[in-house]
Amino acid sequence: QRTKMADSMPEIKSKHSLVAKYVTQPIWEKLSGVVTKTAGFTLAKAIACATEYDDQHCGIYAGDWDSYKDFADVFDPIIQDYHGISADAVHESDMDVSKIQGNIDPAAPVKSTRIRVGRNIDGFGLSPGITKDQRLGVEGLMKKAFANLTGDLAGTYYPLTGMEEAVRQQLVDDHFLFVSGDKNLITAGMERDWPEGRGIFHNKDKTFLTWVNEEDQLRIISMQMGGDVRAVFDRLARGIQAVGESVKKESGKDFMLDPKYGFIHSCPTNLGTGMRASVHVDLPGYTKEGLDVLKKRCEELKVQPRGTRGESGGQTGVTYDISNKHRLGYSEVQLVQCMIDGVNTLYKEDLELQKKHGL
Repeated sequence: QRTKMADSMPEIKSKHSLVAKYVTQPIWEKLSGVVTKTAGFTLAKAIACATEYDDQHCGIYAGDWDSYKDFADVFDPIIQDYHGISADAVHESDMDVSKIQGNIDPAAPVKSTRIRVGRNIDGFGLSPGITKDQRLGVEGLMKKAFANLTGDLAGTYYPLTGMEEAVRQQLVDDHFLFVSGDKNLITAGMERDWPEGRGIFHNKDKTFLTWVNEEDQLRIISMQMGGDVRAVFDRLARGIQAVGESVKKESGKDFMLDPKYGFIHSCPTNLGTGMRASVHVDLPGYTKEGLDVLKKRCEELKVQPRGTRGESGGQTGVTYDISNKHRLGYSEVQLVQCMIDGVNTLYKEDLELQKKHGL
């Protein structure tokens, strides 16, 4: 499907973004008139963040699975560049908890552990392009699917629409609520018809959580206090499987899974596993030694440090969020193993640094 006349190429304000590097004039002329089948998405919509803002690193989102295929001349090189994979790479998923060696040292000052993945259901658009009907379709399907969950995964779905204040406040206090207002998500088209079709599911213990129709149709999250990463991963694997089977039973549909790019997400940076496995851990020795030293060491260990206020937040005291750096080209088991090993190494080294600084 093509529109009649290609518009002139918009100015890409994020000059150093991957969009600026790969959306060239000839590519624009070739693809700007293409409209995807599932969500009616276009290249102009996909790169909206890069043409609107000057601070994007990647700058592109997909509006449906078709986007990755129809705009492959743009997405393929961006994905290869960002994830450091070859053009002929394939992605293998592995959620077998028995393959994980060891766990985080119980002596390590780990406050909490959280692992999240994204999942999207075939036949519906992705958040930037999803139609209003499709979004409600996803929510309706998930309401049925959640009702089928049993045992420690069973729980309640809370729609954002018409949410009572007491429920809202409880979700805020639990740090479960996602809110509107992120400029990138707005520009990318992910907050259209807000808050309709969005909601939060969690189990009774508040250790298994699913966000519906945020940046992805589903963000599936397993978390608990302390550093038992194996238990968190085990619950996540069981949860993903149970949700997937329930969706299949209710609709006959599967999660979008691409042989090359793994689990499809709206943001190409999340392709593959879509997994972020993280712990909050105290590193007073490294704090004294300096943030640059910690960042460099984390790079070597293939993990990523963040301040504990989240991605954009500042740093509070000596507690860091340490997570796997990679998403695509590694299995889930490999990424969780990498995070466990990385945190154990940082903890051991931190003890030495504490001695060095007389803490």
